[in-house]
Amino acid sequence: MTKSLLRTELCDMLDIKYPIILAGMGGMGGPVSGPQLVAAVSNAGGLGVLGCAFLSPHKVEEMIRKTRQLTDRPFGVDTLLPPDIPLTGSTTELKAELPSLAPSGAADEPDAIEKLRKELGVPAPSGGKGYLGRIADDTVWSQEDLEKQVEVIMEYRVPVWAAALGDPAPYVKECHTRGIKIIGVVASVRGARRLVLSGVDIIVASGAESGGHNSRIGTMVLIPQVVDAVSPVPVVAGGGIGDGRGLVAALALGAAGVWCGSVFLGTFEAIYEDYHKQKILESTEDDTMVSKVITGKQARYLKNRLIAAWHEAGLPTLPMPMQSISIIPILDGAYEAKMADIVPAPAGQIVGMIKELKPAARVVEEMVAGALKVLDKLPSAGTAARRSKQAGSRGHRF
Repeated sequence: MTKSLLRTELCDMLDIKYPIILAGMGGMGGPVSGPQLVAAVSNAGGLGVLGCAFLSPHKVEEMIRKTRQLTDRPFGVDTLLPPDIPLTGSTTELKAELPSLAPSGAADEPDAIEKLRKELGVPAPSGGKGYLGRIADDTVWSQEDLEKQVEVIMEYRVPVWAAALGDPAPYVKECHTRGIKIIGVVASVRGARRLVLSGVDIIVASGAESGGHNSRIGTMVLIPQVVDAVSPVPVVAGGGIGDGRGLVAALALGAAGVWCGSVFLGTFEAIYEDYHKQKILESTEDDTMVSKVITGKQARYLKNRLIAAWHEAGLPTLPMPMQSISIIPILDGAYEAKMADIVPAPAGQIVGMIKELKPAARVVEEMVAGALKVLDKLPSAGTAARRSKQAGSRGHRF
């Protein structure tokens, strides 16, 4: 069967061969989808997207430059635009503004984080000369710094910008003037409608099954409703998609392509701790959990002792980004000690499908081949059903 059957309007819009987009995966511990992974996906015919959440503008610029050295194909950059975060503030400044984390109704307990660190057996970060910690002081948290990230994207005229957790409306006109397509990442029909009014070019609807920040609504239910709400703006399906069957299912639901993150965690190019890659290979569909403990917003992770202990202790969850900043002393120690059950690992429910580490290009190739295999079966299945119906009708004539 010809591969042209997989060519959708998304391919024409983004100048890609297949309607497969690498989700821009990144966090306060650094990018997961870095230049090597992004270039591999783009070179294989999809669209690679850099995960630049929380990175300083300088590091965003560095990632863009490195990616352009590895591919001449289109790629994108993913950043966050949460509206309810401080206007300004460095890591050090915001640490000083952290509120008390005493359990509700309990006496004030200023050392709640330190107490939890010790209970979890996480060693204190070495703090030695030259040690900056995994969560570096130049990690960005404020609206001012996140706006500077967007300025870098516009300056370098990156072909695609994916904006999540907020509204990119203030930048739409300038991005379009510079030839930049904008993807709005949403978790609801209401969010999709709002971003279409803002002028985004593509909507990614990410369901509850997805890793990282996700929806409360399952992908199977979310996608057709978003498609109906925003047509003719193309919709890309995210959440629970890891092979050709998922790609075909997304197209059947009305999507123009797929947004895949977790399936690429099991690739050689992903910037993901080796112990987490091994954990991915050993996980089942039931080995993830949803919580606000890591970022202050709902997200899905591999099961994690820090998250479980936080809830058990009755500690309140702070708004973004203060929640992330509050747990830095635990995370820096856990990263340094390579504690797989403490270091957060965003991952979706498809982890049970990942059984071996692969090159990213092979993931794309297998997804395409798998989709074509499914599509190849559909006409024969339809023909067989029609023949069966016709035979039944003939058999019941009197």
